Amino acid sequence: MRHGFFCALGVGALAWAASQSALARVDVDLNIGVPAPVVVPAPVYAAPAYPAPPPPVVYPAPPPGYGPPPVAYGPPPAYGPPVVVAPAVVIGWHGDRYWDGRRWRGRRDWYAYRHPYPYHR
Repeated sequence: MRHGFFCALGVGALAWAASQSALARVDVDLNIGVPAPVVVPAPVYAAPAYPAPPPPVVYPAPPPGYGPPPVAYGPPPAYGPPVVVAPAVVIGWHGDRYWDGRRWRGRRDWYAYRHPYPYHR
């Protein structure tokens, strides 16, 4: 019983492989035979023929006096000592925000914490 099942399975696998190769347009060949004799003539050696080089191209010399002006290097410019400018820190209102030196506060925060008006959040 098992032997027949495996034979049928093997035949089915072969049929499936053959159909897949036919669908993929793949040729599967097995060639048995003797190859045909190949006759090759003897090589012929000839010296390579080099073409003559072209004549050199002669360019006329440019007329004198049309070059860039000569470069004159002078002493470097004298600069003064570096100027250090500290950023300006302005404490107070900047538009609708207040800078107290450490953080920005909105108008509502200013009135809530720093203003004597009794306003609380």
